Amino acid sequence: MTQTPLPYRPHNHTACVDQALADAHRICNAAKARLTPTRERVLELIWQSHKPLGAYDLLGALTQDGHNAAPPTVYRALDFLQQHGLVHRIASLNAFVGCAHAGHHHTGFFLICRECRNVLELSAPNIAASVEQASSDEGFAVEETTLEIAGLCPNCQAKDTDEPEAAGE
Repeated sequence: MTQTPLPYRPHNHTACVDQALADAHRICNAAKARLTPTRERVLELIWQSHKPLGAYDLLGALTQDGHNAAPPTVYRALDFLQQHGLVHRIASLNAFVGCAHAGHHHTGFFLICRECRNVLELSAPNIAASVEQASSDEGFAVEETTLEIAGLCPNCQAKDTDEPEAAGE
């Protein structure tokens, strides 16, 4: 069984970016949607970091690249990428991460490290089914579910146990 690359586990990060771009081209071609150079670059920037990026982080990176982008351009690109299931918005951080399951309808479950800000998207069909069932039992029609879970990733947990206690405590 292949293990999903984790943001805090060494892996071939270039392969993550390449796969995300290949998925984007496939999804956009199937939908007859235009993946403009700016939209593609925004997606690439998001995937170059496992940390969520805000619109102004992306704007700064685009400007450094020589793009003549304004905030509305970035927001339109992010909206396009969200509509096509290529990125997720992490509401608690007002930032965006690449979708690890692009092209597949799914419920977003995210582990967010409060220390390093790395985000891991989980696939949890049992939780999704429980949410659907509990909502249905109440007569509620779920349109979208995003669950954000804050805590510490394994690396940050290890750092906390490795740090010596402050003198006098």
